[in-house]
Amino acid sequence: MTSIYFSLGLMTCIKSKLYSLVFTFSQFPTTISEERGLTVEMGKQDYEIRRGASKWTNFSGWRCLLLYINSKCILILLQFSRERVLNIGKKLYEGKTKEVYELLDSPGKVLLQSKDQITAGNAARKNHLEGKAAISNKITSCIFQLLQEAGIKTAFTRKCGETAFIAPKCEMIPIEWVCRRIATGSFLKRNPGVKEGYKFYPPKVEMFFKDDANNDPQWSQEQLIAAKFCFAGLAIGQTEVDIMSHATQAIFEILEKSWLPLNCTLVDMKIEFGVDVTTKEIVLADVIDNDSWRLWPSGDRSQQKDKQSYRDLKEVTPEGLQMVKKNFEWVAERVELLLRPESQCRVVVLMGSTSDLGHCEKIKKACGNFGIPCELRVTSAHKGPDETLRIKAEYEGDSIPTVFVAVAGRSNGLGPVMSANTAYPVISCPPLTPDWGAQDVWSSLRLPSGVGCSTVLSPEGSAQFAAQIFGLNNHLVWAKLRASILNTWISLKQSDKKIREGNL
Repeated sequence: MTSIYFSLGLMTCIKSKLYSLVFTFSQFPTTISEERGLTVEMGKQDYEIRRGASKWTNFSGWRCLLLYINSKCILILLQFSRERVLNIGKKLYEGKTKEVYELLDSPGKVLLQSKDQITAGNAARKNHLEGKAAISNKITSCIFQLLQEAGIKTAFTRKCGETAFIAPKCEMIPIEWVCRRIATGSFLKRNPGVKEGYKFYPPKVEMFFKDDANNDPQWSQEQLIAAKFCFAGLAIGQTEVDIMSHATQAIFEILEKSWLPLNCTLVDMKIEFGVDVTTKEIVLADVIDNDSWRLWPSGDRSQQKDKQSYRDLKEVTPEGLQMVKKNFEWVAERVELLLRPESQCRVVVLMGSTSDLGHCEKIKKACGNFGIPCELRVTSAHKGPDETLRIKAEYEGDSIPTVFVAVAGRSNGLGPVMSANTAYPVISCPPLTPDWGAQDVWSSLRLPSGVGCSTVLSPEGSAQFAAQIFGLNNHLVWAKLRASILNTWISLKQSDKKIREGNL
């Protein structure tokens, strides 16, 4: 199988403007200096091109030509895929809508190839749908990328062409985990008396054993534990069941939050987990595509865009299949938007002195973990209040949502002064010392009326608090917070298991 990606860019610019253009185009850090001409830092490799020279370079499947003509630079960049030829081995699995192949040159990896096929009722209804493989692969790739960047462990490496993606090899756990916010579909049949539209708080998690012959019967946690499954050397017990249950809820909530800015209600969804054969960890696996959920624009079932529109067809006709395909395309067109934040955000750390730089760097690093840009500034509310307020006005003026973090030891005037003069949130994060910390902290705690800044002593805690503020209107930040909560819970659960088994 061959997958070739090609793009060509041509740029002409003056030295001083080359940095931003090259960075935007190639997405690699680029630096300019008078002495060395142009330095392009590509991964771990460093290519130097002096003025008046030209050079072809290769790295990771890229082909670049950089030409210097007097003071101008022409950059021609050809991009190919990292793996132009995949050495595919035997078929490991074939399902109703996908096939899984081994990759001979990539031990521990597999290729998941989607099919142009749509099914319902455990394949009791089955039709060819041209283009569905590409649609499903695009949706799955975007969703897995979103979850992976949030911090959810997923069996996804990268998209490979239009209809396939590469993933870590897993032994699949034969359970469909279903998470519901709104009661509809099969839940109503199994629970007579519950009206459609009933909302679950928190979302309701159910599990179904994958058994086509018996129509995927619902299982309890006790049944799953009693089955004594073992995959890739990992026994599935209470700890593993709890991890999958909590992960199912977290994944649903992240995707639910992600669809809301597009005015779409995620009603329910089904997912599967596997055990990574290399790491022996439970990871989200298989696919999440338009077959996996119910998605209602504006919360209106009559506008449904998911596979239910196919299930509801009384008779499958070419016109009906075309309607279903348009619904799938509608979702595929919008799923990429989930990877973009709906609003900008920024943390500005104000330090009273450069002696507090180490404390501030911890805040900046923690902000980076949440994908929040962070800027460091030096100003003193005691020694230069006019400059402090000028800096405040500078950030208020560009209308980017901002949280100020004030870092000042001894007598903290910085946080209260900022809070009294801005409508933006202000967090005091004083760098307390062992000798006077117990006394100094009161300058951040006892404040006059009209001053509403909060105080968080931990640098990481102040960044997390800022993230929680931004997460109210930024689903990508919220997703990282939700995944962090899940991963902390899983870590505690696994530590408890190890200490019970004497393996800690």
